[in-house]
Amino acid sequence: MLVNLSIPWVIIGHSERRALLNESNEFVGDKVAYALSQGLKVIACIGETLEERESGSTMAVVAAQTKAIAGKVTNWDNVVLAYEPVWAIGTGKVATPAQAQEVHCELRKWLHENVGGDIAASTRIIYGGSVNGANCKELAAQPDVDGFLVGGASLKPEFVDIIKAAMVKKN
Repeated sequence: MLVNLSIPWVIIGHSERRALLNESNEFVGDKVAYALSQGLKVIACIGETLEERESGSTMAVVAAQTKAIAGKVTNWDNVVLAYEPVWAIGTGKVATPAQAQEVHCELRKWLHENVGGDIAASTRIIYGGSVNGANCKELAAQPDVDGFLVGGASLKPEFVDIIKAAMVKKN
């Protein structure tokens, strides 16, 4: 139906759906595979809760989520990974640029080791944890942050600043 409406992209695995609808990693992986099979492009969301971060489990959680997706993807051309730390969404808490870079870098290493070097180099990994006009430039300056998944700030005038920061990164 989305393809028929000329909607090319779908967001799958968003933290709210994982939490409210109990969508498991495996279910998210199945949804990614189905969306791709229907000709859609996918933004696949991954991220940890505050409890998981504070216990030092960030990479274990994010790797497990990515593994469930990677196991279902045969062609990564139409897949973007969105790291959205659940603890930084709508809470006013924001990952520092260094924290975002650390997870993005580790995700890229995970892709390299488990999927392939070409995939790791070409897959976009975007950041989606309370991006706003005040933090977008520093986040965009991180080498492994390839763009943003913007929520509430997309409804505000500062969204223009976020777009500009992403465009500078692209160029």
